[in-house]
Amino acid sequence: MPLHVPPAPAPALRSVLTALGSPTAVREARTPSLRAAQGPTTPELPLPVHVLDRITAQGLSATRLAGWRFLIRCGDRAVAAAETMLTPDGWAFSHFFEGPYVTSTERALHQAEALAQPYQARLLSLPGLYMLTLWLHGDITADGAEGHPADTDLLVPLAPAPPGIPAHRPFRVAELLPVLTHRATPVPLLGPPVLGSPA
Repeated sequence: MPLHVPPAPAPALRSVLTALGSPTAVREARTPSLRAAQGPTTPELPLPVHVLDRITAQGLSATRLAGWRFLIRCGDRAVAAAETMLTPDGWAFSHFFEGPYVTSTERALHQAEALAQPYQARLLSLPGLYMLTLWLHGDITADGAEGHPADTDLLVPLAPAPPGIPAHRPFRVAELLPVLTHRATPVPLLGPPVLGSPA
């Protein structure tokens, strides 16, 4: 089933194309694979990056859109990613980066294409757990920049995932939520903290 990728704002794409065309921006990027790329590089698969700041016992709090991420392809693979951010003047290029999340995102997208149900692809970051997931949203007509995870949506933890959460295994939000809630809930102290003791 084809995976639906929401259209990125045109200014976000333009800012990435401008950065890719700038020898200074590419040279100053801390991405050796992008600097060493042989042949043309193209931004593909724009994914809205949503951030989930709080997980409560009642469920997921609202997410906020933090930016759009583009995989930068050279030949048959992604060699880096480009991040854009919303500024007072509109969407602007933020930075290039590489690392495990680039290859993990590409792998998760290939996995999602093999699913029977169509989904809209997004990214969901959970900073409190140092976790990034591919968020497969069930409403393929939704505005990719809005909304929050539905119980029936899928979350695919990207590698490296937190200990005890397998990467690249799709979880329904309703299935993963109890685990995330437990992880995000501070453990109560057994007694009053002692001054000078490690917290």
